[in-house]
Amino acid sequence: MEKTVMDIICSSFDTFFDSEKKIAKYIINHYDKVVDMTVGELAVASGASEASVSRFCKKVGVKGFHHLKISLAKEMVDSNMNDVEISHRISIDDISHSLQNILANKIEELKQTVSMMNEIQLRDVLKIIQNAHRVEFVAIGNTLPVAIDGAFKFTQIGISSSCSQIWEAQMGSIYNLGKNDVVIAISNSGESNGVILALEAAHEVGATTISITNNENSSVAKVSDYHITTATREKLFLDGYCFSRVSATTVVEILYLFLTSMIDDSYKSIARHENAIAGDKV
Repeated sequence: MEKTVMDIICSSFDTFFDSEKKIAKYIINHYDKVVDMTVGELAVASGASEASVSRFCKKVGVKGFHHLKISLAKEMVDSNMNDVEISHRISIDDISHSLQNILANKIEELKQTVSMMNEIQLRDVLKIIQNAHRVEFVAIGNTLPVAIDGAFKFTQIGISSSCSQIWEAQMGSIYNLGKNDVVIAISNSGESNGVILALEAAHEVGATTISITNNENSSVAKVSDYHITTATREKLFLDGYCFSRVSATTVVEILYLFLTSMIDDSYKSIARHENAIAGDKV
């Protein structure tokens, strides 16, 4: 299953030019109205030009404005068929409806993330991680907690893994890797310079690189041997900078669960680790 137009708009938002961001914001906030608009009406409503609308359509992978409207209309119908009304509205004055909106969009994030996974590539990625001598997780800023969690989980099932909270230490660890090792990079936009440098360092030492980002055309994705695309819907809620860890965390959980089933002594490793740390539990 391919990304929906709304998912592409959300994940690519930060790569748009200012005029394209105006169009994206209007569509995100008024997508139900856009399906009945002309290209001129959308241009006026968003404060952009008709030429910008045309360029925007090409950037999100549709042939033109007519196809954009068809795609948005189909997504609206699909949501209604699933009895899930997806809205971007959140208000403390209507907590019940707002909670349902958040839930519906998070469910959609996860559904899209899972549906975009290539089964053949996923099988290859899992085997590579399973046979790796060492796995180094790389992330900066908001994605760092996801990477730390990944390293913890993988180590727990017997895969030697690490993730330093300091980028310079991540780089140092990568330069001690070899051709039988793996670097897993996690980035929201896929444009983090530090993550790109880490992946380039991994290639220098011959390690296999796997990236997890919201944009399959990002710089991080392009310099990785394997890439897993995640979906994000945070732009439906927040107008400014935002980030959701839900999709990336889900990908790590998926890898972890598959690897647990593939490694013979994984449950013994988990039990041993849990027993070792049991003294810290009340």
